[in-house]
Amino acid sequence: MTDLSFACTGVRADRYAAAPTLLFRLRLTATGGDRVHAVALRCQLRIEPGRRGYRTDEAEALSDLFGERSRWGSTLQPLQFAQVSLVVPGFTGETEVDLPVPCSYDLDVAAGRYFHALRDGEVPLLLLFSGTVFAGTGGFRVEPVPWNKEASVRMPVSVWQEMTETHFPGCGWLRLPRETLDALLAYRSRHALPSWQATVASLLAAAEGGEPPAPRARLFPGVAAHPVSERTAP
Repeated sequence: MTDLSFACTGVRADRYAAAPTLLFRLRLTATGGDRVHAVALRCQLRIEPGRRGYRTDEAEALSDLFGERSRWGSTLQPLQFAQVSLVVPGFTGETEVDLPVPCSYDLDVAAGRYFHALRDGEVPLLLLFSGTVFAGTGGFRVEPVPWNKEASVRMPVSVWQEMTETHFPGCGWLRLPRETLDALLAYRSRHALPSWQATVASLLAAAEGGEPPAPRARLFPGVAAHPVSERTAP
């Protein structure tokens, strides 16, 4: 059988992707000298939160995931991050490829909340490999990628922050039921608020006993107004 070994040599944000994407640089090494025609690779990425320390503010932000810090000895368990597939082109000896990993900034997803809570440092990740190898010199044979193949990498938190800032500059996202969105839209319309940010700020001010922003007069058709970008002012 072809003995494959895997290493992850780095992680970077894909600045040109249509959606938030991380690129993991993989190095595959095949011993024995046989030609590898292709590898149908599957990779499960897992966060290993117990392999790093946390600041006080990070620990507070992670309390929803792991509970009080005094319980972390039993609750700081691995988190599923992603599961992706990749076809590795043929090579002999050694090759390097980029593994694209689409990411979600949804704070209802445990991995998204974990990344959002971190301020600096590194994220310990474990990559678990499986799949099929097509190899051989005079033809080819089909072999499985052993389940014990894995690689570790420590991704700088700044890489995740760069990725999210590229696609959502200065913004975050919340997923709400349609009925709640309809109620928020009705409130925004009644008060003639210019953006979702102003809508939420008005509701927070009312909840805290403050004065909500004064309603704006509606503009008649043809009257110019300053544009508001929903991308930078949600």
